[in-house]
Amino acid sequence: MVDVVPPDESEVLGTAVTSSPLAADAPVRIPVERYVSASFAELEHARLWPRVWHVACTVDHVANPGDWFEHRLGRYSVVIVRGDDGVLRGFQNVCRHRGNTICAGSGTGASELRCPYHRWAWDLAGRLREVPSRRGFGVLRNEELSLVPVRVDTWARLVFVNLDLDAEPLDDWLEGVGDDIAWANLDEFRGAYSTVTPVNCNWKVVADGFSETYHVQGLHREMLASIDDVNAPQQIWDRHSASYQDYGVPSPRLGRDVDDQQVWDAFVITQGGRMGPAHKDRSDAPEVPEGQTLRDVIAQKIRDHQATVGVDLSGYDTGQITSLSQYNLFPNTTVLVSADLFTVMTARPGPSPDEAELAVIHLNRVPSADAPASSPVHVTVPLDQADFGFVLNQDLSVIRTMQTGLHQPGITHLTLSSEECRIINMNRHLERFLGLEPGGTEPP
Repeated sequence: MVDVVPPDESEVLGTAVTSSPLAADAPVRIPVERYVSASFAELEHARLWPRVWHVACTVDHVANPGDWFEHRLGRYSVVIVRGDDGVLRGFQNVCRHRGNTICAGSGTGASELRCPYHRWAWDLAGRLREVPSRRGFGVLRNEELSLVPVRVDTWARLVFVNLDLDAEPLDDWLEGVGDDIAWANLDEFRGAYSTVTPVNCNWKVVADGFSETYHVQGLHREMLASIDDVNAPQQIWDRHSASYQDYGVPSPRLGRDVDDQQVWDAFVITQGGRMGPAHKDRSDAPEVPEGQTLRDVIAQKIRDHQATVGVDLSGYDTGQITSLSQYNLFPNTTVLVSADLFTVMTARPGPSPDEAELAVIHLNRVPSADAPASSPVHVTVPLDQADFGFVLNQDLSVIRTMQTGLHQPGITHLTLSSEECRIINMNRHLERFLGLEPGGTEPP
C-alpha cells in the first residue's frame, strides 16, 4: 500500500471510476527512492520481473516454423521460437554449457538453436541434439540439459512470456481486459513494426507517463481543443486499469467558446494522419452536414482512409473510431486501441535505475481476420533519432528530463492526486510483489 489512499478504496480498486478527478482527503505520496535506488531495482529484478506476464512481440514476428525472436527484460533474455510442429515455445536464452547467450535479435528459417561459442545445439523444442567433442565430458544425459523453458501464451496477436512456470494462466492474469475490448476485434490486426529505444530514465517514469491524462493540459496543450481530458472515465480491475478518452471534442478546460475550426486544427496537428496523407497539414474545417457533428465527420474521414487499404470500418460507430481506450497492464505495458488503431508501449528496465527501454509495437487492421501473418520490421532506434509522431515526441521530451529531477536532494516523495489512480494502483501491486510495507522501499 502507499502512504495515503482515497477515502473509499472501492472507488479505485475493482470497480469503474466514472469520472476524473476523484475527491481525496490528502495526496498520495510515493517514495522517490523507487525510481533512483539500485537496491530497489535489484529487488524488482529478484521479485517482480521473473513472476509477471509481459509482452514480448506479436505472433506475426514468429508466425512460421523456424521463426525466432529474442525478448529482453533487463538482465533477463528469452528466446521465443515457432517449432517444426507449429507450437510456440519460449526458453531462457542461455547455453547449458558455459552460460553464453544463444540468440540475439530475431530471425527466420531456423532448424536448431546453436550457441555460437562452443556450438552446442538444441532442436526447436529445446532438446539437446549436439555436443562437439562429446567424449571429453564423460556421461552426458541429453534430457538433463534441455533448454530451460518459460511460459508462453498469446492474446490479441500479442505474445506474452513469464519466467515463472507456476504462474497463473494468461487469461486469468488479464482479468477483465479481454472482455472490455472485445468490440474492437483485435485479431483482425497484424504486426506492422516494432522498435526498441533506450531512454535515460527509470522504467516507471515511462510507464507513469502513459498512465494518466492529467499531463495533457501541460505537455500536450495542442491537443486540448480536440480531447476531453476532464471527463475521461477510468477503470481499475485488480492489477490492471484503463482510461477512455473522447477525441474530436474540446476539453472543458477551454471553456464553451471553442469553434469547429479550433477542434479541427487540434485534431489535424496531433493525429491528422489517421484521416490520410491529405490531412497532415492545417486546412479549413470541413462542412458538417445537418444532424451531424464535426466528430462524425472526422470518423467518416477515418473510415474513408481505411477503405483505401481495403479495411471496412462501417461496423464501428463514431465513438469507437474517435475515442481511445488506453489499458495499463501491470506492471509496465500500455495498450492503445481505437477502431483503426492498435499500439502497444512497454517500459523495460535497463542496466541501472537511471536507464530503461521503450518498446513500441504497432499493428494495422487488415481487411479480413483470415489475412496471413505479416512480416513486421523490428529495429532499435536511438533516442536522438526517435520520431513517434507529434504527441509521443512530446512525451519523450519529458523522459529526457525527468530522471535528473528525481535525483535532486530536496524531493523525497512524489505527490499524486486521485486523478492519477492508475499510478497509485500500480504502486500498490508493486509493493505486494516486492513484499514491502505500505509506502516502503525495503522489505521488512
